[in-house]
Amino acid sequence: MKEPNPTTDPIGQNLIKLISTLTRVFTEVENATFQIDTSVLKTGEDVGMVVVSPAAAPSEADADASDTQNDTQKDTQNEAIVQKPEESLEISCDESRLVNCSDRGVLMAIKKFNLKHFKSIVFLDYQVPVNGSNANECDVSWRFRNRKEKSWRRYRDFRRFKIGYTDDCNYKVVGARGWHSGVNARRPRARFNTTRTERTVKVSPSYRDDDINDTIPVLGSDLAFRNGKYLYYSRGGDYCKNMNHYIWSFLCALGEAQYLNRTFVMDLSVCLASTYTSSKKDEEGKDFRFYFDFEHLKESASIVEEDEFLKDWKRWEKNHKKKIPVRKVPTYKVTPMQLRKDRSTIIWRQFDTPEPENYWYRVCESKAANYIQRPWHALYKSKRLMNIVSEISGQMDWDFDAVHVARGEKAQNKELWPHLDDDTSPDALVAKLQNIIQPWRNLYVATNEPFYNYFDRLRSHYKVHLLDDYKELWGNTSEWYNETTVLNGKPVEFDGYMRVAVDTEVFYRAKTQVETFYNLTADCKDGINTC
Repeated sequence: MKEPNPTTDPIGQNLIKLISTLTRVFTEVENATFQIDTSVLKTGEDVGMVVVSPAAAPSEADADASDTQNDTQKDTQNEAIVQKPEESLEISCDESRLVNCSDRGVLMAIKKFNLKHFKSIVFLDYQVPVNGSNANECDVSWRFRNRKEKSWRRYRDFRRFKIGYTDDCNYKVVGARGWHSGVNARRPRARFNTTRTERTVKVSPSYRDDDINDTIPVLGSDLAFRNGKYLYYSRGGDYCKNMNHYIWSFLCALGEAQYLNRTFVMDLSVCLASTYTSSKKDEEGKDFRFYFDFEHLKESASIVEEDEFLKDWKRWEKNHKKKIPVRKVPTYKVTPMQLRKDRSTIIWRQFDTPEPENYWYRVCESKAANYIQRPWHALYKSKRLMNIVSEISGQMDWDFDAVHVARGEKAQNKELWPHLDDDTSPDALVAKLQNIIQPWRNLYVATNEPFYNYFDRLRSHYKVHLLDDYKELWGNTSEWYNETTVLNGKPVEFDGYMRVAVDTEVFYRAKTQVETFYNLTADCKDGINTC
C-alpha cells in the first residue's frame, strides 16, 4: 500500500496547519499578556520621571484594546478550526438547548459585543459569566478604564446579557441590559479600609471598591524615623482659601520636598472655602482623601502624615537624650537652593507673617521657579468621586454629548460678563445646541445653575441629564456614603467642590463637548477684555 505523503495528503495538510496555527496563537497570546502586565505597572519612579500627557493615554489604551481584540480574534480562529470537523459532518444546531454561561464561547461572544459597542472603553479583564435570573441569561463582571482618563485606575461594571445561537451554532449576544444590571456577577465586599483607629459606624449594606487603599503610612520604628529627612510646613495663610489656591500651594511644597530629596510632612485636614459649602461659611476638618487620590499620592511622592510624624518625633524626644536636629526657616525668602545642602533631619518652614507673605506658594516664586517643579502628575481626583463619574457615564452607556453652562454670579455681573445671561437663557441654549448636537441624543448639562427646571426646554429636543438626576450615587445607601462615613467617623456632605469635580469629569467624557465661553457666548471667561 502506498504511504501517504503529509505534504500532499489533505488530512496531513490540515493537521500541519492546525499545529502551526495553535503554536502561533499560544506564543502570541503569551507575549500579549506580558506586554499588558508591564504597561499597566505603576511605580513612583516612573511617574516621577515622566508626566503623562493627556494625548498619551489613548495610545496606551489603544495598545490594550488591540491586545484584547487580537485575543478575541485568535480565540475565534481556534474555535473555527476546532469546529470544521463538525461542519463537515453537517451536525444540526438545537437552538432550544439551554445556554451554559460558564462555557468559554459565551464570554467570547460578550467580549465581541463590548468591543463593538463601547469604543471609548478599554476592557482589562473579565470574570467567568454566571447564570442570570432567567434561562439563557448570563451575568458577567469586568474591569475597565476610560480612554480619556490618563491615569491607569480601574473601574468595575457588571451587566446582564441574553445569549442565543448563530446559524453555525456559535454563541451570540441577542440582548444586553444597562450599567450594573448583572447583579449576580458583582462581588460582595464585607470589610472596609481602616485608617488610624477602628471606628464603630452604622452603614447600610453595600459593595465597595477594593482597589482603594487610602490607609495612612507609618514609619514603624525610632530608627526609621531618625534616619529620615523631612520637610515640614506649618499652616499658613492658604488655609480656607479656594481649592485652586490650596492646590497651587500644596504642589509647591511637595515640589520643594522632591527638590530637597526629603519626605513631605502632610496635613490631611483641609479647610473648605465658603464658596463650596451649603452653610456659606468656611468649614474646617475636611479630609484630603474626600477630594484627592491619597493612594496615588503615596505611590508618586514620599510623604508622611502629620499626626504620625509628630507622634514619632515626640516619642524620640522622650526616649533619647540626643535631640533631633531641626532647622527652622521663618520666611519664604530663604530659598530651596539655600537649603539643598542642609543636613538637619527636619527642615521646618514657618509661616507666621501676615498675608500674603505667609502663602506657601511664595516659596516657589522668583529664582526658585527655575528649580522647583510642581508634581501635577501626583495629584488625581478621589477614586470614590471618579467611581461616581463612571456610574453616571455608564448609565448613559458612554454615548452622550455634554454642554457646560456657566451661570451663577457671572451671569448676574453685567459689567464683566455683559452677554452671558442672555446667551445662556433657555431659548438661546436650544437655538445654539440644535446647530451642534443631533436631536434626541443623551445630553449631559454641567452647570452651576441652581434651578433644576431651568433646562426644561431642552427636554423637547434631547434626553437631558443633570447631576441631581443621580443623587442616589451619594445618598445614604450609596457606596460613596458608606465609605466616606467609615473614613470620617460620621456622614460626609457631598459638597460644592465634589459637585464641580464630578460635573467636570463627566463633561470631559462626552463625545461632543460644548463650552460656555468658547461656543455659547462671546464674553471672556475671566471678564471683559481678558480674552
